[in-house]
Amino acid sequence: MYEIEVKAAFEAAHYIDGYAGKCARLHGHNWEVVAVVRGTELDRLGMLIDFKILKAELKKVLDEFDHRFLNELATFAAENPTAENLARKIFERLAASEIFSGSTKLYAVKVQETPNSCVTYHE
Repeated sequence: MYEIEVKAAFEAAHYIDGYAGKCARLHGHNWEVVAVVRGTELDRLGMLIDFKILKAELKKVLDEFDHRFLNELATFAAENPTAENLARKIFERLAASEIFSGSTKLYAVKVQETPNSCVTYHE
């Protein structure tokens, strides 16, 4: 089994509705995202998946959130834009990409909200 990771970042603001504390107020983060891909089969070049292709696809997914007020996005109309929900949304969008084939699958998405706080989502 091979496992590779790519990292990307975006900036966005949010608040957590109903939270008893500072996070109930509008604030922003420099979000960092790690996509983890696993698989057993390498291509003819000896790659699980091209880092460049994976990074580009992750960037396309993150562009929806970059420099946005997350609470205003339709994707969060029914739930708070917590790091947990954000990790799941990013995972679902990235996993649906056509860049994955055969044994090569998205395994996890890690969203880091602050240097000391992160969440990992995987199916």
